[in-house]
Amino acid sequence: MLNLELMEELNKLNQELERTKTELAILYEISNAMRTTLKLDEILYIILTGVTAHTGLGFNRAILFLINEKDGLIEGKMAIAPESGEEANRVWRRIEQEQMDLEDLISAYQFSKSSVESAFNQQIRRMKIPLREQNGGMLALSVLDGMPLNLNREAILKYSNDPIIQLLKPEELIVVPLKAKDKVNGIILADNFVTKKPITKDDARMLIMLANQAGLAIENSQLYEKTVLRSHSDYLTELWNHGHFQYLFQAELEKAKATKTPLTLIMIDIDDFKIYNDQLGHQAGDQILRELSTLLKKQSRKMDFVCRYGGEEFTIILPQTDKDEAFAIAERLRQDIARQVFAHEEILPNKKLTVSLGLAAFPADGTTTSSVINHSDKMLYQAKNKGKNTTCR
Repeated sequence: MLNLELMEELNKLNQELERTKTELAILYEISNAMRTTLKLDEILYIILTGVTAHTGLGFNRAILFLINEKDGLIEGKMAIAPESGEEANRVWRRIEQEQMDLEDLISAYQFSKSSVESAFNQQIRRMKIPLREQNGGMLALSVLDGMPLNLNREAILKYSNDPIIQLLKPEELIVVPLKAKDKVNGIILADNFVTKKPITKDDARMLIMLANQAGLAIENSQLYEKTVLRSHSDYLTELWNHGHFQYLFQAELEKAKATKTPLTLIMIDIDDFKIYNDQLGHQAGDQILRELSTLLKKQSRKMDFVCRYGGEEFTIILPQTDKDEAFAIAERLRQDIARQVFAHEEILPNKKLTVSLGLAAFPADGTTTSSVINHSDKMLYQAKNKGKNTTCR
């Protein structure tokens, strides 16, 4: 009898040991994958693939939110989930037939791209939830408490008005905060909405361990992106600097060539800025540059790239925009700047701070970056000769 009990105990210990080895192998593989990149989107994709992969944690659906401390928001960033049970079965069959492991799934971005760019994923990206317990519901509660939530059907009923519950309609859900140095920087939600498989204590423990690694990977990625952003930004105006302008313009020109779409460049120069600098000093001039940069960014479209070209010159790259559209945009900017009140502008010849603008378009005015830039520069020179505060094309 004693030997039988001992054998059962040994079998139980062996099973636990095997499970622990499997769990550690999964976490090791996901952790290694996260170390292969510092790009945030790729990191998020790897994390969610690890949560949903059959050779990973095996959840049916996973969603990742990041914390925006500046605006006090919990923002949806990425989701991996099948649109339906039929799609889930189709994907799982393909994975099984091709014997895809976790590394294959992470590498096969094109295969999984439909999940990342699905209508469901777009819904998640539009979600912005207040980081306040009163208005933010269960996500804000998890962030502020820093504790995971494992919600069964009864607990979910308490959050029936929560927007994420209304979207997911889960029967069971686990919510785990992501942490870096004891600070919550994101949240993972996961469930089994297709298989209806219960979320066990082992499932929750594995997701929490993965979340601890994921939080650090996200922090490293965000620090890297901030460093890259600083290296490409002008220290004074916080616009893209000259070097990055050249890179962006080349990339957009190649894209315009490939898609056969228009591309226009606006060159902007502050009129009589030397007078302002000479009479009031460079600190006053710097303030004008900062104010003008803020106005240019605010009045430009999200798709445009506003850059400091050098000195008092700025450029705006306008993708998918022909010269007529660009001229209307340039004229609106010129008029907005003329209406803006700048400190001590009365010392200028026209008692107002104004700008001159020159336009050039691809392919009408050039098919290379240098030829388009040269043409916009000529048009800017023409605008100066016409009496300034003018747009030429």
